[in-house]
Amino acid sequence: MHVAAGVLSGAVILIVLWDAFETIILPRRVTRRIRLTSGFYRLTWRPWSAIARRIRRPRRRESMLAYFGPLSVLLLLTVWTAGMIFAFAGLHWALGTRLAPPGRSPDFWTYLYMSGTDYFTLGLGDVTAAQGPGRALTVLEAGLGFGFLAIVIGYFPVLYQAFSRREVNIVLLDARAGSPSSALELLRHFSVTRSLDQVDPLLHECERWTAELLESHISYPVLSYFRSQHDNQSWLGAITTVLDACALAMAGIGETSSRQAQLTFAMARHAVVDIAQILRRPPSAPEPDRLPPDGFARLREELAAIGLDLAGDGDAVARLNHLRGMYEPYVNALAEYLAMRLPEWAPEHRATHNWETSAWGRAAAAPGAACQRADDEHG
Repeated sequence: MHVAAGVLSGAVILIVLWDAFETIILPRRVTRRIRLTSGFYRLTWRPWSAIARRIRRPRRRESMLAYFGPLSVLLLLTVWTAGMIFAFAGLHWALGTRLAPPGRSPDFWTYLYMSGTDYFTLGLGDVTAAQGPGRALTVLEAGLGFGFLAIVIGYFPVLYQAFSRREVNIVLLDARAGSPSSALELLRHFSVTRSLDQVDPLLHECERWTAELLESHISYPVLSYFRSQHDNQSWLGAITTVLDACALAMAGIGETSSRQAQLTFAMARHAVVDIAQILRRPPSAPEPDRLPPDGFARLREELAAIGLDLAGDGDAVARLNHLRGMYEPYVNALAEYLAMRLPEWAPEHRATHNWETSAWGRAAAAPGAACQRADDEHG
């Protein structure tokens, strides 16, 4: 029994160390299906999201879902720490480490207490190892505990910097694409300002943003569970809006350039496909269809109203449906798993920008009037 306990304890230490290395330090995707971290998130996210989905009030539901990401990081670190402490206690018990002061009759719980004080380097000294192998384990555990503390201190700033960079680009979409965002509102913005030539620079910025999002979410998949600052925004909704806008441009809309749209579409699709693979979400077609025939007709009418003509021939429709089939199953699978809403193609009501609202309600002034008043005030 002692030999088996020692082998099991050693295996737990190696598993925890390797899992922490892959999760925090290794900057690339891990394709192995069986992992401690993956199992942890599968076991914790499903019941958490199931409980949240039962909450009827949207704001409370989003608040509960928003707690999961940061809390899961703390819980995962707790699992790693508990595993290491129990494993080193098991090694001491398997070796039969003699303890000081002499005369003490050690049991597993005494070893567990000593392991905890060694791991957190408390230096209490009331229970210590009195022989060579036990002292070596004490030094090793204290070193690993100190190293884990250093890794955690470095891990949180990197994680939140990546989150902040992601959210900045989502917030920038607010004034351009509404909240929640939509491709129609994005195109309406540039049409109203008569600056369709600025769509390409925006799509270029979105291409870089999706590339950064792909890199950060592959290195730190936990970021997928982090919610945005506003309940009506999400990283998945923003990237879907970008894909929708690119699909319209590539299908043939107005005089917008399709080359930059192709590049942005390729990068954004790459991001959602890889993130879906990391989270083990197989593609599934959205039910109901995001753009049914009546929705497509309304979309064409809305685009025509802002001076953008989407060809109604079979080729244009076929191109748009083909492009939709390349990404919609993946964003839909992620939306169902992460409990995030996908943007509508042609919203029945025009989206309200977050900057137009406050805790006291919606701003009374129109955007143009507000801008003019600001210009007057600042000369």
